[in-house]
Amino acid sequence: MNYSNLSFIFSVKMSNFVSKVQILIYMKRINSLVVVLLLVISCNGQNKSASDEKVTSQQQEYSFFGDFFELNSDISANEMSKIYKTIGVLDTVQAKFSATVTDVCEIKGCWMKLKLNNNNEEDVVMVKFKDYGFFMPKDILGKNVVVNGKAFVEQMSIKEQKHYAMDGGESKQVIALITKPKKTYRFTADGVLLKK
Repeated sequence: MNYSNLSFIFSVKMSNFVSKVQILIYMKRINSLVVVLLLVISCNGQNKSASDEKVTSQQQEYSFFGDFFELNSDISANEMSKIYKTIGVLDTVQAKFSATVTDVCEIKGCWMKLKLNNNNEEDVVMVKFKDYGFFMPKDILGKNVVVNGKAFVEQMSIKEQKHYAMDGGESKQVIALITKPKKTYRFTADGVLLKK
């Protein structure tokens, strides 16, 4: 009986067995690595930071329009009124302030006016929205908002004053009284928070 053929068969079967075992070991390592990665990822998702909780709190208290921003350093309308008095025509200041809506575009909600000073009825700021990218609801008179963006002072033409007066629903008699350019406080908002 010749056993040399058996050794060849045995060595081929053994090498197949060894390669299968090696594949199983590699697969076990890969599966272990996948499990560890999934655990790390899921544990990281469980940690809520203070800023996440603040965002959630803001989302419950406010409706967002435009770009998101945090409520960490907004100033009052009275303080913003003082800043406007120091700004020259066409100067720009980055600002975030809270105020009450006194007027809003009744056609689209594409602009609003905010009261700056409780003692002066004329102390208002005209707010438009960056790149015409968002609009406000038309039923927000008397509501509190926080605006974030750029404040500036501008000379408003007669034509523009009349346009805004018509959008605001003013009578023809009031519109006819607009006869000269007016220095106005302006604001281009990139984001607005509306108190719910």
